[in-house]
Amino acid sequence: MNVPTRYSDLHLDDVFTAARRIAGLVRHTPLIESPTLAEQIGAQAVLCKLESLQNTGAFKVRGASNRILSLSAEDRRRGVITFSTGNHGKAVAFVAGQSGIPAVVCVSEHVPTYRIELIRSLGAEVVVHGDSQDEAEEKYFQIMAERNLVPVVPFDDPYVVAGQGTIALEMLADDPDLDTLLVPLSGGGLLAGVALAAKLIKPDIRVIGVSISRSPAML
Repeated sequence: MNVPTRYSDLHLDDVFTAARRIAGLVRHTPLIESPTLAEQIGAQAVLCKLESLQNTGAFKVRGASNRILSLSAEDRRRGVITFSTGNHGKAVAFVAGQSGIPAVVCVSEHVPTYRIELIRSLGAEVVVHGDSQDEAEEKYFQIMAERNLVPVVPFDDPYVVAGQGTIALEMLADDPDLDTLLVPLSGGGLLAGVALAAKLIKPDIRVIGVSISRSPAML
């Protein structure tokens, strides 16, 4: 089996492999039409992919599942670690808990208590450190080195990108006539995965990354 180690190694087969790998932990979420949005923007039709109905409430479980479920038996025994402001940490905790794998999630002091308690309830150890995500990430690197844990990063990983790309597989299977995809953009893992799959299946489709105007993640 081809194992992607760089983004340039990724191909559509990796996204289909991810879809098969994660099927037991990830829902095929519905694609529903929104006449109100279509009217507001003057489009013929607007459809929304309801990843809010996903296990843990966000798409992040797709990439986390593909990364964790691809680990060797030895790596699973070592355990995994990540840093997060919430959704990715929940996803890692959920997948690791379902798979019997020890997990550590590093968060900053600004992450709300209810998110921390939810991550703990899913079976992960939560380490609260620092005033920002950057400081939580520094703690993550320290603990990873001290305990020899396996990193499961939020977006900078080919397995995570391929896992997020399964969203595009579902959308185009449900509606092959889609011509434009609007994709939230923060770290870029979701946009990269969706663009990879969608463009290889349907080269003329438009894929547009969207960030909030007051704090754009990328320019």
